[in-house]
This record gives sequence, structure tokens and C-alpha cells, in this order.
Amino acid sequence: MARSGCGYSRGMLLRRDKKRMPTTADALPGRDEAMEVQSYGHLVLGTPLEPPFPDGHERAMFGMGCFWGAERFFWQMSGVHTTAVGYSAGVTPNPTYQEVCTGRTGHNEVVLVVHDPAAAPYEQLLKVFWEMHDPTQGMRQGNDVGTQYRSGIYVYSVAQRAEAEASRDRYQTALTAKGFGEITTEIVDAGAFYYAEEYHQQYLARNPYGYCNHGFCQVGYEPAAAAAG
Repeated sequence: MARSGCGYSRGMLLRRDKKRMPTTADALPGRDEAMEVQSYGHLVLGTPLEPPFPDGHERAMFGMGCFWGAERFFWQMSGVHTTAVGYSAGVTPNPTYQEVCTGRTGHNEVVLVVHDPAAAPYEQLLKVFWEMHDPTQGMRQGNDVGTQYRSGIYVYSVAQRAEAEASRDRYQTALTAKGFGEITTEIVDAGAFYYAEEYHQQYLARNPYGYCNHGFCQVGYEPAAAAAG
């Protein structure tokens, strides 16, 4: 099934390089109103998509191509409280999907993961992140091309940043050994997370045969503890 919903303006799409990040001057203006979030919670886990989250839980955020397929990998993990898809790391406030598809918001399609670090350590999430997409492709993932499909880790703490950067360096060694190029993943502080429209949330639970271009990228990620052992 092909992705749909990116027909915001065919003329606009043709006139602009979707792999170029917009500036504040040429980004779409957005709006003050936030997207309404489904009140019935997560379709699979039955937990709320919005805060407050349980004490002791932490947030993680990843961009790894189309968020439809990426979200499923995380909600299947033990120790994950909830997941949601949305837009982040761009310019336009409260963007719509159609606006993100123009390349004029700068946002990435991301997955927000709320997890219990005792049951699902951050490095387990990083393992899923690295293995289930190709982090060497720049502003694309497979046939999906544009700034919204770039590889990114958006960190909420100094500890997350240190762990993410160490994992990147370790995974680069494994990729290089298999003939892959340089990792293009951005690792930056997490900014605003804008919830995506309801029909995107848990998309592959709503549409079991829906589009998903994710899968094992041919190179396994070895956690630090395993490497040390």
C-alpha cells in the first residue's frame, strides 16, 4: 500500500527541494492550536498518549523514516508504557501532515516512546532504532524522500545524549565492516513534539496490511554490555 495524504500542493512540491531544510523565513507559518489527541488512548496498549506519565518513566524520541512502521517496533517492546507519532525538529508550530509533506516545515516524522528504564533500558530502544532502518541515507529512507524521513535521535538528557553518541560510534564500526557508508543520523536535544493526526496514531494496528518500509537493515547492533563482556 502506498503512502497517501501528501497532496498539499503539487505546484509547491515541484518548486521546492524537499531535501533542503527550510529557514524561518521560508517555513510555513503554522498555527497556535494544537492537534486534538485521541481521548481513548493507545489502540494497542490502552494507555494515554499524553502526559502525565507514570513516575519513574522516561521519554525517548526517534526519527527513522515513515513513522507508521517505526511506531510498531516500539509498542511491541516489554517495558514501553505508550507510544505516539508526531512531528518534531522543525520550524513550523503545530503543523499538519500535508504541511510537513511539502518540506516547508522542517519537521521530521518521529515516534515518542515512554518507557520504564528498569524494564526497557534506553539502549534497548537504541538497538531497535539502529537495526530497523538504514541510518546512512541522509534525507530519505528507501523510496521516501524528504526532510521528514531523515534519521534522528532527539535526546531529553545529558545521559541520553552520551548513550546515543556512544551507540552511534559503535554502530558505525559495525556498518563500516559490512560496507555501509557514514551514519547521517542527527543527535540533538529534543524540542517540541507535535502530535500527528488521529489516523496516523498506531497506523499499523488500524491497517494491518498498511505501508511499512521498515525491517532489519542487515547489520546487528551490539549493546555496550555485550561488547564489554
